[in-house]
Amino acid sequence: MAQPTNTFDTYDAVGEREDLMDIIYDISPIETPFQSNVARTTAKGTFHEWQTDALAAAAANAQVQGDDIASNSLVATARLGQHTQISRKAVTISGTLDAVDKAGRAKETSYQLAKAGRELKRDMELELTQVGVDGAGTGTTAPTFAGVESWISTNYSDNGAGTTPGVAAGGTVLTAPTDGTQVTLTEALLKTGIKNAWSSGGDPRVIMVGGGSKQKISGFSGIATVFKNAPAGQATIVGAADLYVSDFGEHQIVPNRFSRDRTVLILDLEMWAVAFLRPIMQLELAKTGDAEKRALIGEYTLVSRNEAASAKVADISSAL
Repeated sequence: MAQPTNTFDTYDAVGEREDLMDIIYDISPIETPFQSNVARTTAKGTFHEWQTDALAAAAANAQVQGDDIASNSLVATARLGQHTQISRKAVTISGTLDAVDKAGRAKETSYQLAKAGRELKRDMELELTQVGVDGAGTGTTAPTFAGVESWISTNYSDNGAGTTPGVAAGGTVLTAPTDGTQVTLTEALLKTGIKNAWSSGGDPRVIMVGGGSKQKISGFSGIATVFKNAPAGQATIVGAADLYVSDFGEHQIVPNRFSRDRTVLILDLEMWAVAFLRPIMQLELAKTGDAEKRALIGEYTLVSRNEAASAKVADISSAL
């Protein structure tokens, strides 16, 4: 079928308005489960320190009547610490761009600052949960802190090929873990990690994993439920587990897009915190031209109150 002669259509016309929706769609994930579930504290110096202690091992304790009392051997607390790390995001927006009419946002500076804030939060989650080492920094190198993976060194599985040096003589982590050959995550590995953290005195209620490990754990026999109530006549297929029940309690399975998928973190979250020397703040930078310059900046570090309360299963393959 053809158009009648001299039909004037959209291909010929001039002046049609653009059909640009007044919404900006962004599917980038912004959930930060580690930061959202640990304590927030204050640092007062660029090297933030804390102390840990432990009770003596339980032992037989029967004493002779009238015996002279000698003092037990006492052990000093352990002094640990990390340097604070500076993280920031900066934007420069021309005055003209802020003034023109735009789709999806009124003012470009406000939109870009909000976006930068979400990006900064994601960067922080990655730094906190992964590997790394503590470093004081210099005039030309940035100070750094070690992440959760580097601190957990008492209770870990690494397939016998990787390493986790843990805390050095100075009370901080100076050597990062190394990766080994990846293996399939099994329920036995997970159960051993939970048991080891519990045996050390921890209460590891959260299992933090990547996407592949989350799917793998959903098939374990210790999942809390394999069904879900649904409205009458409606079928519901449940292929996931959010709660794992072990001999030592219930453990929430929390997927984290920013922790490494090759490591399962079995966490007692009460034993971790983020200490801020400077909370996230907005700086208005010096104006050097016809543009707005802003920066979001914060200075913080990870506090490992007692890493032995947690465990990790390293070198896990994400393949199902």
